Amino acid sequence: MNLKPGQLQPLEGDLMRKFLSLVFLIVALVNTTSAQTQKVKKPVAVGDPAPDFTLEAHHGGKVTLSESKGKSPVVLVFYRGYW
Repeated sequence: MNLKPGQLQPLEGDLMRKFLSLVFLIVALVNTTSAQTQKVKKPVAVGDPAPDFTLEAHHGGKVTLSESKGKSPVVLVFYRGYW
């Protein structure tokens, strides 16, 4: 094989397998490390105040829980499927 100056020689056979295994291992370690550093939030218990959130209302506007506090009752409904 004739290589020009500055040109890399292609990896072959066992060397290519080792290189790909090393890349896979590095990617797996990075993903595992980043997943372990994410904070796990504790679920809300009965009687705890609800965390603040913003959702889209049926009319298309945004509704934030903290903006409604003390002004009007808040009803949050979860339903499955389409009506």
